[in-house]
Amino acid sequence: MEASFVIPLYNCLELTQAGLRSLRATLPAGLEHEIILVDDGSTDGTRGWLRDQASSTGPVDGPPVRVLLNERNLGFAAACNRGAATAQGEFLFLLNNDLVFLPGWFGPMRAVFARRADTGLVGNVQLAAATGAVDHAGLFFDRLGKPVHDTARPWWARLAGLRPVPAVTGACLAIRRRDWRDFGGFDEDYVNGGEDVDLCLRALDAGRRNYVALRSVVRHHVSRSPGRKRHDEENSRRLTVCWRHLIATLAAPDWSRHYLDREWQGPRDPGDFAVACAAWASSLGWRRHPSIPVARGVQLAVEVELARWRTLLDGAPPAEPSPASEPLVL
Repeated sequence: MEASFVIPLYNCLELTQAGLRSLRATLPAGLEHEIILVDDGSTDGTRGWLRDQASSTGPVDGPPVRVLLNERNLGFAAACNRGAATAQGEFLFLLNNDLVFLPGWFGPMRAVFARRADTGLVGNVQLAAATGAVDHAGLFFDRLGKPVHDTARPWWARLAGLRPVPAVTGACLAIRRRDWRDFGGFDEDYVNGGEDVDLCLRALDAGRRNYVALRSVVRHHVSRSPGRKRHDEENSRRLTVCWRHLIATLAAPDWSRHYLDREWQGPRDPGDFAVACAAWASSLGWRRHPSIPVARGVQLAVEVELARWRTLLDGAPPAEPSPASEPLVL
């Protein structure tokens, strides 16, 4: 079997129904596949609908779906892990239930694995369903070390049809099933956020690269599941603590761009020329690892965030502010 499509569900029945219809309608003819729906404790009629789906082909010809029911809400990571554990396909596609699949979305994602032997995870372009604007074309790490949706699609990448990125969102991603197993699946200590980026960083740490297939496009009703953003701060801190050094490297380009904007374009005396040269090289991606001044600046920025989380989440007293004269803290 070539592909297993794993879709975790938590309420939002109408979106699930529309998403499943569009998925079945856009898969290539003859594709050997399975669809696995994992309900994570829905209370809106989803379970009654699932009983019917498990024994029928639905409104569009296709194989019956396989249904797994969690007795209680376990969260996105656990629901995906349970579905993936039963999958038989060579490739896993983890899909949100609030996607609308557009014609031709599948092929470009699948093709990345054939084109790039070093592929870890593959994402795609996601348009906000309400506006049609690009919401996701990969993730990058900002100057504070936080993952941020990248909406840029540079011309050189459009010609190639793909681009390497630090991470992709778990709303629509593909991975070889053996890699999913080797990387350990999603870390269930994350609560509805961060587990996708954590898995991408494990792939990078293992020497793989993550890609966005720029010719694969879906629409996404962003963050419609109840409670989606409730644990963002805890998840962000866990991700930073687990991957602090790798994140510092990945955040260096954005930190460098902000440094140059502040030190070299404002009405103030320019900062240290050597630091500016290092930041310029880092901002253009010319350095695989940041220079010592840039690395120090990113680490200081991360320290500011860690101190904020200690105050916000642990009740610690606020940290002393960084000296105003410190040129590397942005």
